[in-house]
Amino acid sequence: MVTTVVDEHTVAGGLADAAVASHLAACAQVGGQVESTYWWQQRVETNSEWSVQFKTAPDRVGALVEQIQANHPYDVPEILVNRVESNSDYAAWIHEQTHP
Repeated sequence: MVTTVVDEHTVAGGLADAAVASHLAACAQVGGQVESTYWWQQRVETNSEWSVQFKTAPDRVGALVEQIQANHPYDVPEILVNRVESNSDYAAWIHEQTHP
């Protein structure tokens, strides 16, 4: 699973659509707004962001991360990669969708 956040719902949807359309993710979920507090340019910022979770096969992670980076509006985007366990049917479905 790959996760990122962006500042606009439409941008989140665009990243999700692009990943699924290009078969780099079998599924992408745009989550509701979250409040993020972080250091940026030597001060603490708090802003609303939209989270996007991408479900992908292990061998598609690198290409997916590259696509997210290329289309992400932030100078330093948060892109987190987590290996998760799932049931075999779901894992097979993800593989099928990301390897057409």
